Amino acid sequence: MSKKNEIQYKWKDRKRIIFGLPWSFTRYMLTDEKLLVKTGFLSTNEDETRLYRIMDVTLKRSLGERLWGLGTIHICSADKSTPEFDIKRIKDSENVKNLISDMVEAERVKKRVSGREFMGSEDDDDIDL
Repeated sequence: MSKKNEIQYKWKDRKRIIFGLPWSFTRYMLTDEKLLVKTGFLSTNEDETRLYRIMDVTLKRSLGERLWGLGTIHICSADKSTPEFDIKRIKDSENVKNLISDMVEAERVKKRVSGREFMGSEDDDDIDL
């Protein structure tokens, strides 16, 4: 694979376990357009969420996470396969949350998508004119 075809990640980390060490098979990656969650070792799974589909980003930090400098980011999206998921126990979680939030807004502006497009029900045919 040439350097030209390499994916440029804005942020990458692993889910951390005991004492904040990255000894897990869950990896998180952020590109200009999507957030990827890869899990597994022998059997693997990769979930992809387009940034413009993310509706809410929340930072949660338990006492144990705060002691080890970690945090969990909860994401709500308009994605049908993964409407909610967590980016669990990552380092520098406050800055990562802000980065994701800023990149979501930039991608929405770029694609001209507003949050209102996700709020309506599936059968919005009864619009009063």
